Amino acid sequence: MKMHFCIPVSQQRPDGLGGRYVLYSVYLDGFLFCRVRYSQLHRWNEQLRRVFGNSLPPFPPKHYLAMTTSMADERRDQLEQYLQNVTVDPNMLRSDVFVDFLKLVQLDTFSITTKKVSLDIFLPDGRSIKVEALTSDTAERVLEVVSHKVGLCRELLGFFGLFLIQFCKEGKLSVMKKLVDFELPYVSLRSSEVENCGIGLRKWYLDPSLDSRLMDCRVAVDLIYMQAIQDIEKEWAKPTEEQKQKLEALRKEDNQTKFLELSQEVRHYGYVQLDPCTCDYPEPGCGAVISVGNNEISCCVTLPDNQTQDVIFQMNRVKCWQVTFLGSLLDMDGPQQTLNQNLELRFQYGKDSHWQWFVIYTQQAFLLSSCLKKMISDKMVKLAAENPEMQIEVPEQGKSRKYHVQQSQQKACSSFLPRKSKIKIVEVDCGFGTIKEDL
Repeated sequence: MKMHFCIPVSQQRPDGLGGRYVLYSVYLDGFLFCRVRYSQLHRWNEQLRRVFGNSLPPFPPKHYLAMTTSMADERRDQLEQYLQNVTVDPNMLRSDVFVDFLKLVQLDTFSITTKKVSLDIFLPDGRSIKVEALTSDTAERVLEVVSHKVGLCRELLGFFGLFLIQFCKEGKLSVMKKLVDFELPYVSLRSSEVENCGIGLRKWYLDPSLDSRLMDCRVAVDLIYMQAIQDIEKEWAKPTEEQKQKLEALRKEDNQTKFLELSQEVRHYGYVQLDPCTCDYPEPGCGAVISVGNNEISCCVTLPDNQTQDVIFQMNRVKCWQVTFLGSLLDMDGPQQTLNQNLELRFQYGKDSHWQWFVIYTQQAFLLSSCLKKMISDKMVKLAAENPEMQIEVPEQGKSRKYHVQQSQQKACSSFLPRKSKIKIVEVDCGFGTIKEDL
C-alpha cells in the first residue's frame, strides 16, 4: 500500500548564481520528512531507473523555460504522486539506492551529521533501555539492535515496531506515529515539535488472536504482557470488574500466559486508542474517543446532552477512507514541521443498504489510517495461515510475504488528500483484491 507522503508547500530560494530554485517540503505521516529540490529527486529517479527499469512510476518532466504558477503546482502534485507510487513496490523499498537517498536527505534537511549516539527506547511498561546507534541508522536497523539487546527472536521482528510516543500529564501517553523502516529515529525525534516525546517499542498488529504466534518466545511474551498491563492501566483496554479481579490475581502469580489468555476476552484488548477528538455522527461536533482494532473502529461518542453512545464500525463494511489536510502552512520558513493541526479522516461505510460518509477530526488521522491499513494486512496474513492453498502478497514496509489465493477477492479502499481541492484516484494491486487509494 502507498505511504502517506505529501508535499503541501514549496518555497523559492536564491541559488549561488543569482537565480532561484524551488525547495519542496515533503511530509510523511503528517511530519516533516525532508526538504528537497527537483534536481535531487530527478537524479534519484535516474538511479532507481538504472536498477528497476520501466517498473518505476512516471517522473515529472524537466521544464527549460520559467514555470507559471499553475505549472509549478502541477509539478508539485506530480512529485507527490511519484513519491506515493514509488513506495508501492516492496523490492524498491528494500533497495540500497532507495534507502540511501532518503537517509541523506533526512540528515541534510535537519543539518545532522552521521555520528554515534545513545538512544533511549521505551519499553511498554515505561522503562527505557539505551542502545548505541548511528544518527543515520534506519528504524529497521534500530529495531534489530533493540531486539538483539532484549533477546527478541529475530523471526518475530515483524510483529513489533518503533513509535513516536508523547508522554502526557497524569501518566497518560499518546501514540503519534509508527516509524517506517527507512525513517531515521534519531532525526525524527530531534525534528519533532511534539513535547515530551520519545521512541517506544510496541507490538504492531491489531488482531489480538495473533498473540498466539508469539507464545513460544519468552521475550515476546514479556513484551506483550507489559503492553497488556499498560493498556489496562491507561484504560485503553476495559475489563469488567470481575475480569479486573482475575487479572490482578494472575498478575500477582506472575502467570503471564493465563493473563494474556484472559486479556483476549477484555473489551478493546490489543486496540490502539486515539486522543479525544470530534466526529460528525450522530450529530456534527460530537466529542469522541476512538479505539481501533480487531477489525473494527469503536467510537465512544459524547452527545450534546453529555450522554455517551458506543458506535461500532466493522472494517468489512468500510468501502474506502481518505485523510484530508484542511488547513494551510502560513509560516513557510518557520519551525512548523507537522500537519496535525487540521486533519480529518472520512470513511465510506455500508449502513442500512446504502453507503454513507462518516468524518473523524483528529490530529492522529495519519495514525488512524495506518491502523486501518494494518487491520487489512493482519486479515490477509490470518487468512493465508488458515488456508495454505491461498497465495497473497502482503507488502508491509518493505517486507514481502507471499501466499496462494483461491477465495473470492475482497476490495478495500484507502486514501489520502493532502489538499482538499485535489482528488486523484489510483488503483493499487495489493495482492488481496484491489486496494483503491484516492490520493
